[in-house]
Amino acid sequence: MPHPQAKIHRMFELVEPIATVTFSKVATEAFLALGMRNYWDGYFAGRAAPLGPAPAAVVHAVFYNFADGEVARHIPWVWGKITPQEAIAVRERGSAAALRQKIGKLAVSPGLVRVADLAARAAVSAPTEGRALYAGLRALDVPEEPVTRLWHAATLLREYRGDGHNAALVAHGIGGTEAHVLMALALGMRAEKFDRIHHLPKEQLAAVVDGLRGRGLVDAAGGFTDAGRETKQRIEALTDELAAPAYDVLSADELDELVARLEPIAAAVQAVDD
Repeated sequence: MPHPQAKIHRMFELVEPIATVTFSKVATEAFLALGMRNYWDGYFAGRAAPLGPAPAAVVHAVFYNFADGEVARHIPWVWGKITPQEAIAVRERGSAAALRQKIGKLAVSPGLVRVADLAARAAVSAPTEGRALYAGLRALDVPEEPVTRLWHAATLLREYRGDGHNAALVAHGIGGTEAHVLMALALGMRAEKFDRIHHLPKEQLAAVVDGLRGRGLVDAAGGFTDAGRETKQRIEALTDELAAPAYDVLSADELDELVARLEPIAAAVQAVDD
């Protein structure tokens, strides 16, 4: 039987902080040491590397939620400094080092091998159709070392869900920048204050908000309408539904065990400021 959607969403909450250590200071510095100019060079080199030396237009399409032109500031420039294969290795080493640093003694705890194995079993079990970034990651070898294995599995699960989230956005006619506006509103802040889009030109961001207002999703004050809130909720529910196949390989008891074992690890990651 399918796992409860609440459990699938809980896995998202636990996997996210573990996977995203890849965007932390330790991993970023590994890229800067190899000639990357800034954080975003390392971000795009590492995250896009499983796609190979894909052009900016392809990376933009797969990543979905970056404003026009943002990817092209980094792709293909980074491939003149580092190959995708090198970027994969740098990202893996830096991310594992960051995770090990953040979780401290948990990195050598007896249960880490078990949680890494359970997570990896789920992470390599999902169908790849329609999941471009997940498929690229699936083509990579699964690391043997437990901490690295856990980060890799978390990344696979995160990007599998992310590919499904993009499909849910497309199905609801929500573009990438529009998705960030809805996320900002769901977090209780105005779009222009949200760190993922506050750098955009005011006129550009205002046009996006106006478009959502014209569709009845945003009100005159720039907040959610009932329809906007319901749309956001439907997208999140569909995203969880589309993420569920990754966990079908696990029994109910195994998924419960995975959640229980991940909780202290995710909490330890979140407790450490980068």
